[in-house]
Amino acid sequence: TLKNNLTNQSVGATLETLAGPLTIKEVHMAGFDKRVASYEEALAGLEDGMTVLAGGFGLCGIPENLIAEIKRKGTRDLTVVSNNCGVDGFGLGVLLEQKQIRKVIASYVGENALFEKQLLSGEIEVVLTPQGTLAEKMRAGGAGIPAFFTATGVGTPVAEGKETREFNGRPYLMEESITGDFAIVKGWKADHFGNVIYRHTAQNFNPLAATAGKITVVEVEEIVEPGELEPSQIHTPGIYVDRIICGTFEKRIEQPSANKPSSPKRTRGTAQWLSPANKWLNASPAKCRTVSTSTWASAFRPWWPTTSRKAWK
Repeated sequence: TLKNNLTNQSVGATLETLAGPLTIKEVHMAGFDKRVASYEEALAGLEDGMTVLAGGFGLCGIPENLIAEIKRKGTRDLTVVSNNCGVDGFGLGVLLEQKQIRKVIASYVGENALFEKQLLSGEIEVVLTPQGTLAEKMRAGGAGIPAFFTATGVGTPVAEGKETREFNGRPYLMEESITGDFAIVKGWKADHFGNVIYRHTAQNFNPLAATAGKITVVEVEEIVEPGELEPSQIHTPGIYVDRIICGTFEKRIEQPSANKPSSPKRTRGTAQWLSPANKWLNASPAKCRTVSTSTWASAFRPWWPTTSRKAWK
């Protein structure tokens, strides 16, 4: 089977049939422009029983609008591959409400009571996979590697039913790679050609999922003209992407938390006692000694002095 260079999809032709008219097995995009106008068009072709790879980690970098479209479509009996399954009422968790998911391959049950309930009751099949193994399964699938060996899981229930081999005196499990019928991905910016940039930690599983889908759909916050993205900054080349859509995002925070600001005390004139690290501020020379702080402290505490300072004895 040949590859269509414009769409990165297989076409129903072999070398023997090149002399005759070609039959396109399934046209996912036409030309270099990967943009689509609606979420309905973005997920055209998604059917019951398919496997969907979803990017994201917790609620960070999840394709929330594509997930909402799957819920609206009512597609059922899905196998979903993702780090976790969202939370109650958001992310992949919304697909559990009408039992649209039949099987989940994930590394973490997460903060989702409904997911836990369906798992314990046997309503949903769950394959818990070590997180690094799950990432490599997707990466290998996208790279065309059918299987790989890893030491992770040896001697645990993860190893049950899997081939084990020894390399250099150490046992390893054989893990099969993962591919999907659809990959749904959240990016930050993309151009018309489908080249994608992710933002900071929202990258997570997204570039892995993008390479392993037969049809890869990416929703982004901004679509720019070709040539505007710095080539060296592109994470997912457009050859992996079939459809691009620009959306708006809620970006819900899974566990909101905030530190209470401490009230600074003033003593000895203008010296502020915010922490033990600041005792050297305006200290009296008569009661001082010279101390040095570590590189570790300065790296993780920007306010920590990085050179010798005077501090209270």
